[in-house]
Amino acid sequence: MADLVRKADYFYVEVANEAGAGAAHLKALGDAGVNLLAFTGFPAGRKAQIDFIPEDTAAFRAAAKKNKWKLSAQKTVFLVQGDDRLGAIRDVIGKLAAAGISITALDAVTAGAGRYGAMFWVKPRDVTRTANILGAM
Repeated sequence: MADLVRKADYFYVEVANEAGAGAAHLKALGDAGVNLLAFTGFPAGRKAQIDFIPEDTAAFRAAAKKNKWKLSAQKTVFLVQGDDRLGAIRDVIGKLAAAGISITALDAVTAGAGRYGAMFWVKPRDVTRTANILGAM
């Protein structure tokens, strides 16, 4: 099976870098019935940044507004899913390297059952070219 690459919206929120901050945000989204395609978090100075990749952007924005979160501007992330194999993510990013497109950040993981997934970011000026090169939905 060929890798499936899709372009998705993402947002981030800065929160206190303390136990439970991310869990509280995830609970609020669950209570609102908002499904996430991906989620990541990391320290950012004295705070933490948590990134949300929602399945439904409008539902996510409504939940964020209800909870009075200060959202970043809407940005773009690429999600990749495919059969796990030696060099799987290399094949994807190799196409971008050949086109001179730099990746800002990338996370990849085996998903079990012979599958893998990844998410990566490129500069805004490279989003359209990346989508075209990878055939992103």
